[in-house]
Amino acid sequence: MTTMDLRVGNKYRIGRKIGSGSFGDIYLGTNIISGEEIAIKLESVKAKHPQLEYEARVYKSIAGGVGIPFVRWFGTECDYNAMVMDLLGPSLEDLFNFCNRKFSLKTVLLLADQLISRIEYIHAKSFLHVSVFLPSGPLLSTTVPECSRWATLLQTLPCGIASSLLSSLLRDIKPDNFVMGIGKRGNQVNVIDFGLAKKYRDPKTHFHIPYRENKNLTGTARYASINTHLGVEQSRRDDVESLGYVLLYFCRGSLPWQGLKAATKKQKYDRIMEKKMTTPTEVLCRGFPNEFAIYLNYTRSLRFDDKPDYSYLRKIFRDLFIREGFQYDYVFDWTVYKYQKNAQAIAQAQGQNHPDVKPQEKVTRNRPRHQPSQGY
Repeated sequence: MTTMDLRVGNKYRIGRKIGSGSFGDIYLGTNIISGEEIAIKLESVKAKHPQLEYEARVYKSIAGGVGIPFVRWFGTECDYNAMVMDLLGPSLEDLFNFCNRKFSLKTVLLLADQLISRIEYIHAKSFLHVSVFLPSGPLLSTTVPECSRWATLLQTLPCGIASSLLSSLLRDIKPDNFVMGIGKRGNQVNVIDFGLAKKYRDPKTHFHIPYRENKNLTGTARYASINTHLGVEQSRRDDVESLGYVLLYFCRGSLPWQGLKAATKKQKYDRIMEKKMTTPTEVLCRGFPNEFAIYLNYTRSLRFDDKPDYSYLRKIFRDLFIREGFQYDYVFDWTVYKYQKNAQAIAQAQGQNHPDVKPQEKVTRNRPRHQPSQGY
């Protein structure tokens, strides 16, 4: 398919390819009227398992929430289904790598506050966040554009506009599915990957789905809840437990069950489950504020159809944030790194122009108070 001056929806011009997945390709697009850059996802109408239309419907059903990408248009052009949506920034996994795979306590708490709110909103829409896992790995993989704001420093990072969508239970909570905005919304965390959504309750009657067992693992094993490993039908409690593992991953740099070897995927999942179940909460959270253990113990105590107390979970971390004396200035670690790298580049340029000037010492970030002194 040639993209030269190709348009969808009469006013969106397709540019270069910026991502791909099993269900289609993602292109950088431009609104020819306003000049605004957007993302365009294309899927062949001959696809064996078309899902883009369903994905667009899910986005529409949960539209209006903070951190939910907006779909501008969906339709069919030539031999392709097309979905036009917001252009977003790097994923939290991308930014985690950019920050040398450690986030400060302040950044983790700033993210936790937004992430709990995103999960609460999606649950309020009666959905779970889903991504099917296959033996070869995640069903979808995407890369991201060179957003102008990040071009100089993050040009090699994927920009998390990715793939499919979902709704009410976010059954695949992981850093890749949370992406930052761009421009004026650069400090806002957005949720993506809703294509295989599943509702956990009837949106009208609010009747909860029944408890079932012997379910296959859905989502990413690293962050999956213990009940998910045990084959129990997923519900709201699993999303908030998975988020706890994501937050600890950001604090620690890795989780104890990462890097386990096994002959088959099933054996690897079993080893991950065993390690997860036998690692005491106090060991998992050692070296970090007790609030992380409180959060995890609470989420693990929830019953199948319990509604998590999202306000309580936010308060746990907000109180810690205030006690630590942090400021709600939305200065994340990657913001600090950005300016440090700019300062280094300027200093190096000045040093080249003035040979008598000694090179600036390497800029390093102070270790967060609760960050362990050794890596994992």
